[in-house]
Amino acid sequence: MNSLVATSRNFRQAARILGLDSKLEKSLLIPFREIKVECSIPRDDGSLASFVGFRVQHDNARGPMKGGIRYHPEVELDEVNALAQLMTWKTAVVDIPYGGAKGGIGCSPRDLSKSELERLTRVFTQKIHDLIGTHTDVPAPDMGTNAQTMAWILDEYSKFHGHSPAVVTGKPIDLGGSLGREAATGRGVVFATDALLGEYGKSIQGLTFAIQGFGNVGSWAAKLIHESGGKIVAIGDVSGTIRNRNGLDIHQLLKHKAEGGLLKDFTGGDAMDPDELLVHECDVLIPCALGGVLHRENAASVKAKYIIEAANHPTDPEADEILSKKGVVVLPDIYANAGGVTVSYFEWVQNIQGFMWHEEKVNLELQRYMKTAFRNIKDMCISHGCNLRMGAFTLGVSRVARATLLRGWEA
Repeated sequence: MNSLVATSRNFRQAARILGLDSKLEKSLLIPFREIKVECSIPRDDGSLASFVGFRVQHDNARGPMKGGIRYHPEVELDEVNALAQLMTWKTAVVDIPYGGAKGGIGCSPRDLSKSELERLTRVFTQKIHDLIGTHTDVPAPDMGTNAQTMAWILDEYSKFHGHSPAVVTGKPIDLGGSLGREAATGRGVVFATDALLGEYGKSIQGLTFAIQGFGNVGSWAAKLIHESGGKIVAIGDVSGTIRNRNGLDIHQLLKHKAEGGLLKDFTGGDAMDPDELLVHECDVLIPCALGGVLHRENAASVKAKYIIEAANHPTDPEADEILSKKGVVVLPDIYANAGGVTVSYFEWVQNIQGFMWHEEKVNLELQRYMKTAFRNIKDMCISHGCNLRMGAFTLGVSRVARATLLRGWEA
């Protein structure tokens, strides 16, 4: 099941639970705007290359639209649409004043030089600059993009609109980026994990963890879990998968990676089949990589008691049903990985105020937002007798629906 179908299905289920008017339900599902642009650039060898860029702006009832821009060969409209919709509900779940958007360019960043990436980013910005803005739509980094990409967007946008640091988040610190932003999604995952485990009288300390993905989110989550006393028994990324029943030394592993080493070559663990990671013996499984990794073929074999969805849409609905019958508790992506967008909001606030925060304040505020959101999700679970995924969806959808009704959507 693709991500758009799955996201729409979750939305419709939440709408039914909430008893939403059918016309309002349809209105909330339809994106505000879909943008598709052609981006042609000269390659370094003098040839001309053409790429297709997308920006889907889903909903702005609660504030400016917000969402990442990804550079990936498989970027296509359905996926961007699903992720934009997911951002609408995600920002509402953590109660930050945004709607949802998502964008991307169908390209392989590894096959482009730095100057080609810069030209591509600037051409894309030229095509969409009048449709984004501090109080309209605020992009951020995503898969295949980073702080440098945001710096190019900021610079190109500012040529048309004057200096506008709040037009993008996830910027370099020197251009108005927020302290704590780099670690934010991973740190948010850990705060979310802590909140969930606390509900069951447990804590991170002493539990075993398996993490799929060792990029920005996975590496920060692993580091912070390790520092909190959690034991990471298996971890993997595209370069390989390793395990150690006594717990991997994450600080040594991070050092190994920083020196250019591959995961499979790390001496502190044994290589294992990547497919076994998701069904490895552990208390908590954290998928931090791509979507759709838990499906009907492997869900029944999952041994973890808790799954924290740090990736977007890692569990398809069929797997969800299997895991639910097994008694596995799944903490949904629209809450679990909301730390990134929450600290993006803090960055936007700091830019608008022209007053930057200490990192300690950023982390404390993030913890407060994540804890409050978890309590609100649990309240929805109790009110509607549903699981955490539907608790989060009903919370997000009800907030967007209320804002839409208050604004007078039928006029």
